[in-house]
Amino acid sequence: MDEHSAHETDIKKGSISLLGGIAMGTGVMIGAGIFALTGQIAELAGPLFPLSFVAGALVTALAAYSYIKMSNAWPSSGGIAMILQKAYGPGVVAASASLLMALSMVINESLVARTFASYVLRPFDLEKNGLLISALALALIIFAFFVNAAGNRSVSGVSLFMSVIKIGGIATFAIAAIWANGLSSGAFAEPVSLSTADALLASVAFSILAFKGFTTITNSGGEIVDPHRNVGRTIFYSIAICIVIYLLVAIAVGSSLDISEIVAARDTSLAAAARPALGDIGFYFTIAIAISATTSGVIASVFAVSRMLTMLTEMKMIPHSHFGMKGGIRSHMLLYTVVIAGMLAVLFDLSRIASLGAFFYLVMDMLVHWGVFRGLREEIGARASVLLAALAADAVVLAAFTAVKLQSDPAVVVYAVIGIGVVFMLEWVFLSRRRSSSSSDEHAH
Repeated sequence: MDEHSAHETDIKKGSISLLGGIAMGTGVMIGAGIFALTGQIAELAGPLFPLSFVAGALVTALAAYSYIKMSNAWPSSGGIAMILQKAYGPGVVAASASLLMALSMVINESLVARTFASYVLRPFDLEKNGLLISALALALIIFAFFVNAAGNRSVSGVSLFMSVIKIGGIATFAIAAIWANGLSSGAFAEPVSLSTADALLASVAFSILAFKGFTTITNSGGEIVDPHRNVGRTIFYSIAICIVIYLLVAIAVGSSLDISEIVAARDTSLAAAARPALGDIGFYFTIAIAISATTSGVIASVFAVSRMLTMLTEMKMIPHSHFGMKGGIRSHMLLYTVVIAGMLAVLFDLSRIASLGAFFYLVMDMLVHWGVFRGLREEIGARASVLLAALAADAVVLAAFTAVKLQSDPAVVVYAVIGIGVVFMLEWVFLSRRRSSSSSDEHAH
């Protein structure tokens, strides 16, 4: 049996139901979006920060069009790698953009793992302790590894159970906080002129990160029941659920705290907002929900990344070494994913991790839309106007985000540019060597 067919039996087609897929998509989105990013979005956008989530949802809905059209035509467990390979052929662009997607997802895991640690430590006022944050983030990533090693159905089952608790719990908190505070207190009582248009636009980069979990569904397309019909539905329902939850939470946080308080609480702004609105019970309830949400987010994300890296290996887009380990490619990729996410979670703080993820994701997303527009739109029946609108929206957000980061944290822009450059260069070297070795084999024969 060759590696590819071994992987096909490993992934068990149809092992994820429509509900399981939605749970997985919302699991990744809500884990990162609300708990990790609310403080950073409010810091940039000021009192208008709930609008940032609306803009993020609109850009994501445009972006999702390419992925839904492609997934309906060719559902696959390589998702984005498959889309890029069909759009650009098996060369440097497809391989590099796929790797950027995988890296942005690994970055997302470390982001959510650090957020988990912040919430665990919040009741003890230890959330500023860098060593404890790193240790707990690492522990969660290792736990996610063991759940994933147990197989698909455990991931889907855990995701579904956690999603029900999470969505119900967050909605309860948000509605109670809005009920207690009304809509004219906290951040919403502040003058709007404080926030500039470019900062608001830049905040949309973080909002898009809050929604990008829908790509988890694309990457697991081959495993979803009746994929030609259900992949698109799963993506649509996941984004719809998330925009409702995000808006409720943004309004609840904004009505409880002013902008300076949201920024001070930053990574644990939901817990900070719960206390004035709902007292100690609300505070501990929110922390419990945050812990379950971030846990399920990391589990679902590890699942998706290891699948994607397995597919990239099988498509011969990235090098692979067993390092003497037993087992198939998928089990190795699961381990590599966890090791890289763990290193990032230990080495970087939250805002830098989120910024790197935004740069990598937006560049990859633009390459997807351009590739589909350029070469595949007729074949899959996609409208050029929607594809170009998605491309333009990404470009505007990326430009605004870069401009704001050049002022506030130029180093992270440098890291992002170097990171993207290194990915393209390494892929070029790897693919050139592979081509030369296969052509020398042909000459030998």
